[in-house]
Amino acid sequence: MLDELLGRAELKERIEELEEEKRHLERRAEAEEERRSEAVRERQEAEAEINRLETRVEELEHRVERLSEDGEAEVEFRGTEDLRGDRLEEVLSRLDSVTTGPEGALSAMVEDRVPESVADALGERAALVRRAAPCLVYTDDAGVVSAVLEPPTPPAAFDEWGSSFRVDRSWFRPEGSVRVALVRSDLFALGRFDGEEVTLEDDVESDVMNAHSKGGFSQARFERRRDEQVSNHVDRSKEVLQAHAADGDGDGTLVVLGERTVLGEFEGLADHRATVDASGEPEEALREAVREFWTTRLSRL
Repeated sequence: MLDELLGRAELKERIEELEEEKRHLERRAEAEEERRSEAVRERQEAEAEINRLETRVEELEHRVERLSEDGEAEVEFRGTEDLRGDRLEEVLSRLDSVTTGPEGALSAMVEDRVPESVADALGERAALVRRAAPCLVYTDDAGVVSAVLEPPTPPAAFDEWGSSFRVDRSWFRPEGSVRVALVRSDLFALGRFDGEEVTLEDDVESDVMNAHSKGGFSQARFERRRDEQVSNHVDRSKEVLQAHAADGDGDGTLVVLGERTVLGEFEGLADHRATVDASGEPEEALREAVREFWTTRLSRL
């Protein structure tokens, strides 16, 4: 009765109506956010599939282009093999042991253009060199040796005929101890490689969001937050490199391996950079990265 006399009853009813309207709008907002999150997830999956298909299309188009150049017939390698350790040394020693008459052994480092000397020596099989480039080519005037090698740290382009093949062990494995770093968006591992063993010296691990999902984040906010986390991780990784350099551990060659998305941040700091697929914990991941990088692909022409 008192509420009615003072006009409070009407106000209370209005408050209840507004609160109910508020709850209704909140439910609608939650439903809309969930719908957007699901749509973002489906879009990310679709984009990943599109990227995979585009990569495959590019590979096939490149293959068609190679086959159509100069009317080249389709040729295939006689075989391929990944070389490392004792097997690598065995193959390099065989190449070292070959001797011919003057101008009987051709050695070439092919980057993008196949030299005339290689094209003349291999004929239609020079198409395989173009496919493998950048690579080293070894063949002789009798066709006894005919192979390409894809070394981890190739030299500048050259081609020359001589009485033996030009083989430098530093193209295939490190001379002495080198610093190696593995960089991922969530992990950094720094160590040394002496050609046989990998020793982990330092590492940085960061919590980085991996994929957008339900939980209230819009796609734009998610991407900004993730970019910030990755940027902070890269900065911490560079600080570790600088700290080791200040302590006198920064001498010698530095090889940085890892994800393509973050490798560019280390341009100018590394002597060599390469993308690798190394997952797992720091020590294991660094070891796998080193193993992948210092592997030479042999292809028989």
